[in-house]
Amino acid sequence: MKLLIRNLSRSTSEDEIRRIFASYGQVQSCNLVLDKATGKSKGFGFVEMPNNGEAKQAVKNLNGMELGGKNIRVKKAEEVVD
Repeated sequence: MKLLIRNLSRSTSEDEIRRIFASYGQVQSCNLVLDKATGKSKGFGFVEMPNNGEAKQAVKNLNGMELGGKNIRVKKAEEVVD
């Protein structure tokens, strides 16, 4: 399941996010969305977890959690249809 993480502090790293989500299960991938011009975080990213049950637990427990001075928002990422 692909998860969208929003409202991240600009100083939050991919390693931090991976570590937090890994406490709920296997993390297949983790990537922050970066500004092409500055290379800095845009304040959101994606985590993929292969086990849907673990992903749902992560959403339930991490949505609204304080991280880097901000309350993050976590939800299932919407599928984009071309």
